[in-house]
Amino acid sequence: MSVAAMSWRARFLAIRSNKIFEMTVITIIILSAMMIGATTYDISPTGMAVLKFFDIAVTAFFLVELLIRMAAEERLKDFFKKGWNIFDFLVVTASLIPIDESEMVLLARLLRIFRVLRLVSMIPELRILMDALVKAIPRIGYVVVLMFIIFYIYGAIGSFWFEQINPVLWGDITIAMLTLFRVATFEDWTDVMYETMEVYPFSWIFYLTFIFLTAFVFLNMMIGVVLDVMQQEHEKYNREEGEGEAGEVHWIKEHTAEMEQRLERMEGMLQQVVDKSK
Repeated sequence: MSVAAMSWRARFLAIRSNKIFEMTVITIIILSAMMIGATTYDISPTGMAVLKFFDIAVTAFFLVELLIRMAAEERLKDFFKKGWNIFDFLVVTASLIPIDESEMVLLARLLRIFRVLRLVSMIPELRILMDALVKAIPRIGYVVVLMFIIFYIYGAIGSFWFEQINPVLWGDITIAMLTLFRVATFEDWTDVMYETMEVYPFSWIFYLTFIFLTAFVFLNMMIGVVLDVMQQEHEKYNREEGEGEAGEVHWIKEHTAEMEQRLERMEGMLQQVVDKSK
């Protein structure tokens, strides 16, 4: 890479890392979101013309901002190694589809809505939350499977016992599971319970045990999974950025490993000197 190219890359890197530039991008994203919301109202032709001009200006700004971020990378392919960069690239390039005089007017407008999600890629805290949510989904899936088993068992029991009381709520296992979902969300669940208690006075045990398992145990299990993954993502971010306790520990480990390598090389050199002197 030539000196001139390195100089330009350093300038683009300084712009990309500038807090004012980041805040400007975030502000434009918010204004773009407000503009999309404004287009859903009845606006005069003059107002629509202003919004159209603003949309073109926003699209041009996002394109320039994307090019700056790409130019700041040492190698262009490094830009596409991060998933959020790929997302930004797709959103910005999709925004280049013209809204007017196009057969894809609706698609172009829908794609512009996703520009609001660029807030997630621009704000590190939101990126951590989103990454944690995506990575927690597989582990949450096991909790959902276990919940389905409990729903299925209680749905079968409820259908066997309460079908004669209210076929609308307990007619078959599918309807019974939907009724149990209503109970789990506390949507007038006491009305369902009191109805069955008129025939089976101790049916409250059925409802309370079900609520205890679903609303308390499984819900807290899901929250625990998300919190665990979120903590891991925070530690990963701190290691990468060198911030917080995790960043300090990572820095110490790296430098300790370097010192161990240097000591090993020094020991080897001393051993060679000793061997030569013999």
